[in-house]
Amino acid sequence: MSTDDSSDDPTESGSADETVVDHGDESTEQTTRERLEAEADRAVAEFDENVVDLLAWLLDTETRARIFVFLRQNPHATSEEVADGTGLYPSTVREALAELHDEEMVSRRKRKNSGAGNNPYEYEAIAPSELVRGAVGQVQSQLNTLFNLDRRLLGDDGDGDVEPVTITVRDDTDE
Repeated sequence: MSTDDSSDDPTESGSADETVVDHGDESTEQTTRERLEAEADRAVAEFDENVVDLLAWLLDTETRARIFVFLRQNPHATSEEVADGTGLYPSTVREALAELHDEEMVSRRKRKNSGAGNNPYEYEAIAPSELVRGAVGQVQSQLNTLFNLDRRLLGDDGDGDVEPVTITVRDDTDE
């Protein structure tokens, strides 16, 4: 029995990375591809989380943001499909969809089914540009209130509130 540690068996040569490099064949390319795909998946997940965080600020909750993102990716989805796709409880989804509909962040219409039975609503989120346009007025007003804070605190009514902050939203169709 030999005590030589330099075995040709790749399973004894250390980590999986060392094993792949030692072979120098397709497995190196496969492992590199897998790493790149995993890194790309992680980047997409981080991007998605950043988008959800930003939308949660605009839409008040992370739940509503996740629903909004799902509907942008899957227009005409039912509340059941949204619940399945987001992993949220169906009752939570139904409540959030009702609120988003009341606030005109999503539209809904009855799904046409050829068979008998209940035709559920299908939902579609508004375009992100419309969402931004709706938020601009609120943000602009809040910034102008902050700008005029000293004037209000010191009781200086002078010329009334000044509104130095103006936010303009343009998209490609505005040019």
